[in-house]
Amino acid sequence: MPKVSVIIPFYNVEGYIEKCLETLVNQTLKDIEIILVNDGSKDRSIEIVNKFLARYPEKLVYLEKENGGLSDARNYAIKYAKGEYVAFLDSDDYVEKDMYEEMYKLAKKEDSDMVECNFYWEYPDKKKEDIGIIYKGKNEMLEKVRVVAWNKLIKREILEKSKVQFPKGYRYEDVEFTYKLIPYIEKVSFLKKPCIHYIQREGSISNSQNERTKEIFDVLDHVIKYYKEKNIYEKYKEELEYIYIRYAFCSSLLRIVKIEDAKTQEKLLNLTWEKVNTQFPNWKKNKILKKRKGLKNLYMKTINKFTFNIYTTILSLVQK
Repeated sequence: MPKVSVIIPFYNVEGYIEKCLETLVNQTLKDIEIILVNDGSKDRSIEIVNKFLARYPEKLVYLEKENGGLSDARNYAIKYAKGEYVAFLDSDDYVEKDMYEEMYKLAKKEDSDMVECNFYWEYPDKKKEDIGIIYKGKNEMLEKVRVVAWNKLIKREILEKSKVQFPKGYRYEDVEFTYKLIPYIEKVSFLKKPCIHYIQREGSISNSQNERTKEIFDVLDHVIKYYKEKNIYEKYKEELEYIYIRYAFCSSLLRIVKIEDAKTQEKLLNLTWEKVNTQFPNWKKNKILKKRKGLKNLYMKTINKFTFNIYTTILSLVQK
């Protein structure tokens, strides 16, 4: 059994996948399984992949399917993973060559269900380190975890036991996947070293804002429904309410004001206010919001219908 299986879906990434694969096949962890999922790619990506398959047949597993998107490709590959731990990686990113060895060693040393590492935001002319907040317990994890799948090493038996998958057909798939997985995670370890280069490229889904930006509310609603179905909603209600508020008034709001079409932008701003106040009409009384300090929480505490309109107007003007 491999120590780690790394799942990498790819679709039209001919300019990036070679660097990604070079850092994977040269990992210092030798007992590694690299699962490549061709999600209906139409460019030269497959030619590049074939060269690696010929050179490293003992390390690479090749899967092929019709295009169904990132979530569908990841879900498809999970059942093929044989590693003790599973990792996900985007095909346009690349990693430090000792990443999976260090994460695996830490997982074994601390008997962890999951290991999380830091990473770099890499732009064409600069990069910055993303340093995570160390949390303890599931309640804190809900509040503080970085909801990306690719900076984590997850025990495979937990994926099999929970049957948690990525939502097909939605943006922000990592948000839903991470929050649904949390109830099954008992022990988390943290590798403070930045191991992943998260490439920022124009035109990528994460940098394209349009009406689909509203799908953050769909995935958050899926999470809340999941917790209610599992009869654990009340145990985590404060955290679920807090993250809903934070997404709506912080990261999601910043994405909405980047939408160029004025009617779509206005529609989604109205939807934001409506969703928060319908789902959580008493959100201003949230215990975490009231307790936490910092500029972000201070800003959220000041929000009402009047200030919300002012803030969104200012942010829209700044974007122009």
